[in-house]
Amino acid sequence: MFKFTSFGQFFRNLHEVIKTELTLPPFDARIRQEAGGKEEIFDPLRKKFVALTPEEWVRQHMIHYLVFHLRYPATLISVEAPLKYNRRNKRTDLVVHRRDGKPALIVECKAPQIRLTREVLQQAVMYNMPLQVHFLILTNGIDHQVVDINREENKLNMLDHFPQHDEL
Repeated sequence: MFKFTSFGQFFRNLHEVIKTELTLPPFDARIRQEAGGKEEIFDPLRKKFVALTPEEWVRQHMIHYLVFHLRYPATLISVEAPLKYNRRNKRTDLVVHRRDGKPALIVECKAPQIRLTREVLQQAVMYNMPLQVHFLILTNGIDHQVVDINREENKLNMLDHFPQHDEL
């Protein structure tokens, strides 16, 4: 994991992360530098520039993959959707809805240097308590875990593929 001793070091390490080869398809990201020196990336779903962090870099790759490769309808994807869990306000990275508007998939994005551990899965499961989706995707842009939630058997099944939108 990267350790930052200064703000300047954060941005040097951010450039290292951006150069990290992700296993999601590359795309032409719109990146700009703010007057204060901070970099931003354009989010096509929120239709605005947002702070470019390692996690955001992964999130934008995932959005691009879902919309342009798996053909998920962009209008059915929410970014940083608010939810309440145990009276606490939380935000999911991505929530994909079915055509009937019901949430069906949560995507939890982490920076490339963050391992997909049991704690990351527990975080996504916690976010799912109020949403009750059928699929979870955990990704750091390099590794991906796709989980099918089987409520009848009370099991989490690991899948070896990303579900198509019509499977949701």
